[in-house]
Amino acid sequence: MEPILNIAKKLGLQESDLIPYGADKAKLRLEILDKFPKRGKLILVSAITPTSAGEGKTTTTIGLGQALSQLGQSVCLALREPSLGPCLGLKGGATGGGKSQVIPFEDINLHFTGDFHAITSAHNLLAAMLDNSIHHKGLSDIDPRRILWRRVIDMNDRALRNIIIGLGGVLQGVPRESGFDITAASEIMAILCLAESYADLKTRLEKILVAFTYQGEPITAKSLNTVGAMMALLKDALLPNLVQTTEGVPALIHGGPFANIAHGCNSVLATKMALSLSDWSITEAGFGFDLGAEKFFDIKCRGAGLDTAAVVLVATCRALKTHGGVLKTDLEKIDLQAIQKGLPNLDRHVENIKQFCEPPIVCLNRFKGDHPEEISLVREHCEKVLKVPFALSNVFEEGGKGGIELAEKVMLHAEKNSQPFRPLYDWDEDIKTKIWKVANKMYGAETIRYSPKAERDRLSIEKLGYQNLPVCIAKTPASLTDDPKRLGRPEHFTVTVREILISAGAGFLIPLTGDILRMPGLPKNPQAEQIDLIGNQITGLR
Repeated sequence: MEPILNIAKKLGLQESDLIPYGADKAKLRLEILDKFPKRGKLILVSAITPTSAGEGKTTTTIGLGQALSQLGQSVCLALREPSLGPCLGLKGGATGGGKSQVIPFEDINLHFTGDFHAITSAHNLLAAMLDNSIHHKGLSDIDPRRILWRRVIDMNDRALRNIIIGLGGVLQGVPRESGFDITAASEIMAILCLAESYADLKTRLEKILVAFTYQGEPITAKSLNTVGAMMALLKDALLPNLVQTTEGVPALIHGGPFANIAHGCNSVLATKMALSLSDWSITEAGFGFDLGAEKFFDIKCRGAGLDTAAVVLVATCRALKTHGGVLKTDLEKIDLQAIQKGLPNLDRHVENIKQFCEPPIVCLNRFKGDHPEEISLVREHCEKVLKVPFALSNVFEEGGKGGIELAEKVMLHAEKNSQPFRPLYDWDEDIKTKIWKVANKMYGAETIRYSPKAERDRLSIEKLGYQNLPVCIAKTPASLTDDPKRLGRPEHFTVTVREILISAGAGFLIPLTGDILRMPGLPKNPQAEQIDLIGNQITGLR
């Protein structure tokens, strides 16, 4: 690794612009945005519906940045921070792979600069202040049946999803049902990623809706006099983090909301800094285009005034074969028929991207066992049937060199074919219309069913005046439907909305669909079983 000051100098920064965290990472001061006007082009990397076979979206994003750098371009990545829960659970780390990684990957995947811990602390402080108010003032003001604010922890822990707190007598609080969400699902995480200044952060925190009175009046974080202390805890967390890739390309890694239960994008501040400090800013949106990328456009771009110069859609032969019905144990075998059966999922995502006004560049991320005939089939389908640019990427094994074809096609598209994006819906449309447009246009749903609880939530939202907020639909990432078992491109299906949450501070509504959970669980054999500390070296983290 190069010293972090050397990486900063590649962006035109000075030592005074940094708050070093050791020799290999640093926080960037917000004053940078006043010193450097926006100049760069924004590239979004998304993917087809993810499978357990893997797509390598982050690896592709990093490799693309390295390829552009090898072509002599000024580049800065803008990525999300990994969550401890998935790192120690099923997914493993989220810093890329092979010769296309951000480093130091152990730090980034574990504690990094403490942003997740600060968000967890600020969130749980608000929960503690709420319960403290109930303890000292009783329940004369707060309706215990309508307390909205749960606690969070950055760990997959299914035992904490639903709990009872306040047991133990008068001095221990008032017993009531509650629970934990994962930190990535915290509204404070979303707020941090959408805030553009300390003043904006404070205004958003003040709006957080935590409970209701018996008369139905909202109780906010501001009314509990908690926001000042929350701001103190989040002071450094608001600052983007600077690290580097394996080839020394600058990377801003900041914020980590999940795309299935939140908006799935890195911070607006990091994205805008990357656009001010380089000619090419490359970012990604979580899971498939139907989740993270839709929210990237309809929430992040719309709210922050951003737009893309190009969109890259990542696919793999392995994932296409999975969508075509092949078992994971048979993915190494050549199977052109399965590839053909899986291509409709790719088709759907290409169609989805075009709805936002420009065709994508399809990137086939090459795995070691891919067969030339399968690659040729996908290339021909993209170029002759879908009529979109296609590039083969081998950035895992070759680093930036393996992404040159992709980088050249991204540059060509950005210079000649880019168009302003068109939102999928208008924020001022009614709630059901916004949900319908996303479910129908992105997922392909034929109908939407609302539970009685969701209908009551909608009426309450309208009564409170939050109906003009965008929707951040929580849905399984494993399918275009709300059923994770339905792969490929399902048709003639219904999406079930069981509940609608209000994130007033973040500025969006969260319709919960299907059986989606805001607290994941660990798998039978979690990654944590493989991790160890040998001497002073962390092993088993991937």
